[in-house]
Amino acid sequence: MLMAGCRSQGLMPCDLLFHVAPTSNQITDVTPGMIDHVAICISSDSVIEAIGRGVVTTPLDSLLRRDDGSYIRGRVRGVSRRRTLANARRYLGRDYDYLYLPDNDAIYCSELVQFSFVDRRGRPLFSPIPMSFHDASGRITDYWTQFYESRGLSVPEGQPGTNPGELSQRKQVKLNRQRINP
Repeated sequence: MLMAGCRSQGLMPCDLLFHVAPTSNQITDVTPGMIDHVAICISSDSVIEAIGRGVVTTPLDSLLRRDDGSYIRGRVRGVSRRRTLANARRYLGRDYDYLYLPDNDAIYCSELVQFSFVDRRGRPLFSPIPMSFHDASGRITDYWTQFYESRGLSVPEGQPGTNPGELSQRKQVKLNRQRINP
C-alpha cells in the first residue's frame, strides 16, 4: 500500500532515490554525473539502502537530511513491486561491500538495486556493467589505486558491477529532476 510519506514526496514503493553530490568525490570522479548513492523507497516513511552499517532500512526523513546535496527520484518502468521489495528485504543485515567486488556476500548501494529489481516475469531489470575506476582520460585515479593497493588487491576495473550514476541513466529509469525535500 502506498502511504503518506512517499505520497507526500510523489514517491511510490520501488522508486529509486538518487543522491546528487554537491561536489565531486571518489565515486563521481569515475562514474557518470554527480550521483554517488541510491536507495529504494519501500514504504510510507522508509527506504532500504546499503550504507556503512550494511543493508538497512532508514527513515525517509533521515535519508533526506543526512547528506549534503539533494535527492532526485527515479521511477523504474516494468518493475514487479511485490517481488522487488521482497528481494530487497532478503538482503537486510548483509554487510556493506567496501571493496565493491562482484564475488562476495557483501553489498554496495547500486548492487542492492541490481540484485533486487525484477520485472513482472521475475527477470532481472538491471544487468551488470563493467566497473569503472578511471577518470575521463581513462586513467585509474590515484585514490582507487591506493585504496586497493593498501588492501593487497588489484583495482577491479572492468569487472561486472554497477554504480548509481550509470543506473540513473538506464532506459528503465525515468528521472524526475525535481529535488526531493526533507
